[in-house]
Amino acid sequence: MKYIKLVVLILICSNCKAQETITNTLVERRIISDLSTAPIYTKLTEETDGVREWKPEYAHLDDIEISGITYMSDGLKVKGLLMQPKKAGKYPCIIYNRGGNRDFGQLSLSFAMFRLGGLVKEGYVVIASQYRGNDGGEGQEEFGGKDVNDVLALFDALEEVEKADTDNIGMYGWSRGGMMTYLTLPRTDKIKAAVVGGAPADKTVIDRPSMEQHVYAELIPNYWENKEEELKKRSAVFWADKFPKNVPILMLHGNADWRVKPENSLKLAMEFEKHRIPYRLVMYEGGDHGIKEHREEVEEEILAWFDKYLKQNAPLPVMEYHGR
Repeated sequence: MKYIKLVVLILICSNCKAQETITNTLVERRIISDLSTAPIYTKLTEETDGVREWKPEYAHLDDIEISGITYMSDGLKVKGLLMQPKKAGKYPCIIYNRGGNRDFGQLSLSFAMFRLGGLVKEGYVVIASQYRGNDGGEGQEEFGGKDVNDVLALFDALEEVEKADTDNIGMYGWSRGGMMTYLTLPRTDKIKAAVVGGAPADKTVIDRPSMEQHVYAELIPNYWENKEEELKKRSAVFWADKFPKNVPILMLHGNADWRVKPENSLKLAMEFEKHRIPYRLVMYEGGDHGIKEHREEVEEEILAWFDKYLKQNAPLPVMEYHGR
């Protein structure tokens, strides 16, 4: 699927609303008013009597506001995405951490509509970062280094979103975004629940040499001089004891994932066991990196997890050994 970058939509979209200047962390917000510019638009719509309308399962997109944002992180202007229901009210929030690096995996309007729109439909504000240096943002990403601050800065940005219920924030990341979620969890007490999919947890195992050569070495500062140290910093299996014990984590992984081997989640689950970190691990038979073979089931799991802890305020799991 060929995506349009948000920066293109924000800069040249003739029917975008005028710039809204906001103080503090969130410095710019531009509403993307014409969703028909997304390549995926024709797949989500159908034409009847010469009129193109949303297919019934995507009609909710008319009730969602999608904006490209610029916000401050470490003095840098970083690009991102904000989605919220158009209906007035206060809504729990989900910080979404994208995967990939640089242009690969960059947030697009198509992805926002197709994959994140379902969460907004169910009554959530969703905010996400492109990470520094991407999509026209300042600085350079470090694949889990200082760019973790770009995720942390989103908490402050949410404080400036009128519809955001900042007492109920979840975090959701896939692939590299799962790693970013792991890196963020020990550094804040503002997350009530987390979901990760296909997430690397032990970067010290190099089973894709091209990733080391073209991603790690190019993005991680002083990589070759400090390889072991830098990889361990990004590997949750080595610091699982630092995870908060009051944030339940849903871990999703396909057991046919070649990009991030399922052993990553299995090894981290064993570390969580040792330290009694609340988690649920779901392995999907024959699932690839995006677990597309079980997409509907995956989406139901994710929504149920966030509903349980962000909307229903369910009690935390009892992690002490107990029972008859």
